[in-house]
Amino acid sequence: MSNKTVQWNGGLQPEAIEILAKEGGMIVSPTKVGYIIMTSDKAGLERKFDAKQRNRNKPGVVLCGSMEQLKELAQLNPEIEELYQRHWDGDVLLGCILPWKQEALDRIPTDGSKELMMDGRETSCFVIKFGKPGEILAKELWENHGKFSFASSANPSGKGNRGLVEGIGERIEEHADLIIAANDYVKSIQPNEDQKTRYEQGVMVSMVDSTGKLVPEQKGERKVSPCPILIRKGLDVDKIMSHLSDIFPSWDYRHGDYY
Repeated sequence: MSNKTVQWNGGLQPEAIEILAKEGGMIVSPTKVGYIIMTSDKAGLERKFDAKQRNRNKPGVVLCGSMEQLKELAQLNPEIEELYQRHWDGDVLLGCILPWKQEALDRIPTDGSKELMMDGRETSCFVIKFGKPGEILAKELWENHGKFSFASSANPSGKGNRGLVEGIGERIEEHADLIIAANDYVKSIQPNEDQKTRYEQGVMVSMVDSTGKLVPEQKGERKVSPCPILIRKGLDVDKIMSHLSDIFPSWDYRHGDYY
């Protein structure tokens, strides 16, 4: 790899904070399911789309380094908050499609950033427990620099990186300001899986209806609609389905439904 690649130091990577705290920074970071591109503003998102040559019709992925950050940014109801809290406490990767809180939207610059951070319904995928290297960065950026953390898989669009920093592709390697390597960390999450059987993505659950409005609380009632929809299977899908079943009498499984 290039000389912009560093091995993860096991904690906060200061070089990454220095880059992402400035306008337009873009790095590659390890997660539980492989490598991602991390950016923190519109200029960085523009660079990400250019590096990936990716369509812009998908919801933005917002990385949350704490439950407090999640609650500040996303609209939740008590049941959705309980779902997140269970996964936070269990250190389980989870992403849900949610609307933004109005006060969080008001913090976004009126420079076109919104169009890159969310879909046409003003929803994004808010992700927790995605892996220590990035979690530490997201928490530091939010709490001490007031900056968002956005993510996209670090590989040519439609191709996986196989959980290897060598798999991110030449174009992303060329465009990134810094690459944090931690192949052993990624491997440790699914130690008994190989490149064919390992999950390369996290579970995604839609918590909104077709217009982007939050699904209603169910309060133990049956046949409530609209309801949560698991739209992408991935790491720990069995645990997540179990928690969904505990909290929501009605939920749906439609892998690939969003796209």
